[in-house]
Amino acid sequence: MDSPLGSLLLVASPAGLVRVAYSVEDHEDVLEGLEALAPGGVERAGAALDGPARQFEDYFAGRRNEFTVRVDLPDPPPTFGAQVLQTVQRVPYGAVATYTDIAALAGRPDSVRAVGAACARNPLPIVVPCHRVVRLDGSLGHYVAGPAAKRWLLRFETLGPDRQVPTHRPGR
Repeated sequence: MDSPLGSLLLVASPAGLVRVAYSVEDHEDVLEGLEALAPGGVERAGAALDGPARQFEDYFAGRRNEFTVRVDLPDPPPTFGAQVLQTVQRVPYGAVATYTDIAALAGRPDSVRAVGAACARNPLPIVVPCHRVVRLDGSLGHYVAGPAAKRWLLRFETLGPDRQVPTHRPGR
């Protein structure tokens, strides 16, 4: 689907949304990797993606600040990575938390780097809002779609669509 951040690939399994990928991630490579891991197959189009696509449209139009789609995350709890992603989902729209905050809330305050690694492997960016996690000094840190996309998302969530947040296109 098209978005202000460029083309987004949405992929679902029968259990829910499996992957959201930015165009910088090479959609064909993402699909090949998922199909190799999912013996039951994945859906690239169809009814299973209608709800998630609608929620993304609502998010980018400023009508939604939380996703309620079913998700199919690969790491079941109690892995620390799964705990991190669950904790990140509690960071409110328009707010930020630090990697240190997330480590403490996930029960391992000394595991700040592991929080960063879990965020880097987040298969559902925006839905699981790792863009809301920043460094202790307030700088952005890394993001799968790059710092400009992370900055755009944080600004969008703070200012809203009516404040004319310019569209971010990868490579610009």
